[in-house]
Amino acid sequence: MANNFSNVSFPPNTNWEGYVTSVFMSFLIVLTLVGNMYVVAAIFIYKPLRSVQNFYIISLSVADMAVAILVMPFHISNILFNEWIYGFAFCDLWLTFDILLCTASILNICVIAMDRYFAIHDPLNYAAKRTIKRVSFMIVAAWVTSAVISVPPLFGWSDKSHGSLLDPESGQCHLTEERGFVIYSACGSFYIPLAIMSFVYLKIFLATRKRLRERAKASAATKLSCMSGVRPSPNISSDPASEASAEPVAKENTITTATSKTVTTKNTGGSSGETRVYLAVNNNPESAQKISTFFEQKQKISLSKERRAARILGFIMGAFIFCWLPFFLYYVIMPFCPGCIKDGTATVEMFVVVLGYVNSSLNPIIYTIFNNDFQKAFQYIYVKKLRCKSSRSTTTIKINGQTMV
Repeated sequence: MANNFSNVSFPPNTNWEGYVTSVFMSFLIVLTLVGNMYVVAAIFIYKPLRSVQNFYIISLSVADMAVAILVMPFHISNILFNEWIYGFAFCDLWLTFDILLCTASILNICVIAMDRYFAIHDPLNYAAKRTIKRVSFMIVAAWVTSAVISVPPLFGWSDKSHGSLLDPESGQCHLTEERGFVIYSACGSFYIPLAIMSFVYLKIFLATRKRLRERAKASAATKLSCMSGVRPSPNISSDPASEASAEPVAKENTITTATSKTVTTKNTGGSSGETRVYLAVNNNPESAQKISTFFEQKQKISLSKERRAARILGFIMGAFIFCWLPFFLYYVIMPFCPGCIKDGTATVEMFVVVLGYVNSSLNPIIYTIFNNDFQKAFQYIYVKKLRCKSSRSTTTIKINGQTMV
C-alpha cells in the first residue's frame, strides 16, 4: 500500500468509468463552487435579499461549497489511483468530513422546509418569532447534529479492528460497515429528515391548495357582484399566508370603463394580513363585462402562481430523493446483505456516491432559479460587473422599477 506520493506510479491503472467519473466530478466541483458563491454574493450585495430567513440559504451554500472543496477532490484522487494515498489519519478525517458536510447539507434543506412550513402555517406570529437569534440557533443545531452523527467512528464505533477506516491490505478508505452505526447515521442523516420534509411539504401543498380554493371563491363572489352591479362587502379576506410576504405599500390596479369611470382595487398589506377590496361599480353592461374580464385575468394569474408553487415543491422533493435515496439504500443494505450485489459492486458504489454529490450542485439552482429576487440579484451582479470594466461611463439599470447604479 502506498502512503505517500513518492510510492505512487502515475498514471494508475484506472478503467474508463473511473476517468469519466473523475471528469464529471471535476465539473460538479466547479458548478457547485460557482453556483453557491453566486448565491452568497447575491444575498450580501442585493439589498432585498438581506433577510433573516436567507441565513438558511447561506448555511446551505457553505455546506455545499465545503463538500466541493474538502470531499470531492479526494474522492477523485481515490478513483484515479484506485487506492488511498494520504495515510491513515487523513482517511479517518476525510470520511468524517464527508459524513459531516453531506449531513449538514441535508439538515439545512430540512430546516429550510420547516421554516417555509411555519411561515405559511402561522405567518403573522412566525414573522415576529423569526429573529436572528432563532435562525442562528436552528443553523447551529443543524451543524451540531451533523457533527454528532459523523464523529462516532473516530472514537471507535467502527468495524475496523486496527482502529482506522483505511484498510491496510486493500489500501481502500471506506465508510465503516458496523451495522449499529450504519442504522444510526442513515436515520439521522437521511431517513428522519426525509420523513420531516415529506410531512412538511405535504402540509405546504395542502395549505397552498386550500388558499387557491379560497381565492377562487372570493374571486367568483366579486365577479358576481360586479355583474349584478351590487356593491360587495368591503371586507373580503384571503388566507393570511398569501399576504405573509406582501409589501406594506398598497398596490393599485385600475380599469377605465367605457363611461370614463374607474374601478380600483387596493390590496393593503397590514398586520392583520387581510386584503380589503373596494369597488366602485356602475350598472353599465360594458363596464361590468370589463370588470368581469379583469377578475378572470387575476384568477388565471393566481392559478398560474399556485401551480408554479406546487411544481417547485415537487421539484425540490424530487431532486432530493433522486440524489440521496439510492446512496442511503445501498449504504443500509450492503452491511446486512453483502451478496445482494454480486457483480459491479464498486461501480454501483461509485455511481450512488457521485449522485449524492450532485445534490450539492443542484441546491443553488433549486433554491434560486424559481425566486424572482435572486434572478434580479444575479442580473444586478452581472451588470455591475460589466460596469466595473467600463471606465468611461456609469451604468444604470432598472430592476422592478428601482434604479440601481
